[in-house]
Amino acid sequence: MDDKMTITFLGTGTSQGIPVIGSNHPVCLSTNPKDKRLRVSVLVSWDTYNYVIDCGPDFRQQMLAHPIDKLDGILFTHEHSDHTAGIDDIRPFFFRQGDIPVYGHPRVMDSLKKRFDYIFADEDRYPGAPAVQVFEVDKDQNIQLGNLDVVPIEAYHNRLQVFGYRFGEFVYMTDVKKVEEEEIRKIKGAKVLVINALRIEPHHSHFNLEEALEFAEEVGAEKTYFTHISHMLGFHDEVEKMLPKNIHLAYDNLQLNI
Repeated sequence: MDDKMTITFLGTGTSQGIPVIGSNHPVCLSTNPKDKRLRVSVLVSWDTYNYVIDCGPDFRQQMLAHPIDKLDGILFTHEHSDHTAGIDDIRPFFFRQGDIPVYGHPRVMDSLKKRFDYIFADEDRYPGAPAVQVFEVDKDQNIQLGNLDVVPIEAYHNRLQVFGYRFGEFVYMTDVKKVEEEEIRKIKGAKVLVINALRIEPHHSHFNLEEALEFAEEVGAEKTYFTHISHMLGFHDEVEKMLPKNIHLAYDNLQLNI
């Protein structure tokens, strides 16, 4: 494996994105590009491989902004629409490459099969529909992606199980409210952690800023980036100034080299 891995933040916003439709909230009216957030997703690239974590409703726009020559697969954290609703837009990749590998919890795959049955159909397929190759993820079994062993990390989004993923020195987690100690052990030692920080006020299914800071301290990564950010967290530049020196707000189009 090439030593260099590139992480591209395709989107860092919450389920509504920022600006929220029709909102007069000051953050939604901001002209700072860092305050404009598409739905949450990252592109992980190394050697000749490109994998996307989550494929929300902004996927087409994100791929036009960050063109890649091929998509080796999509890893899903969970089934909510802001993480899955863009799956139809894999069509251009499918037309060039054939079936696109998708990875996720069996429950997530069942949800996608119901909502996007035409993509998962085995027969009588519509000629223009994309197709996928399904790989079910188990928290106790690493995933072989190209030449890299990827570690699934289980967490909870209120009562809903979600997966984070560790790619070597990089860990990506979102929509997290609780992580058991044995799963935190899988994260420790990573150089870069990405975790959700929704807003200042507590939330029933997401880390707020205080909880995200506590989790970042417990994990102890060299650098931590917050994502899945709502307008209620505040202006990017103002929040960034308040954070410890090794913790940052991610923003759309940010690229990290690890």
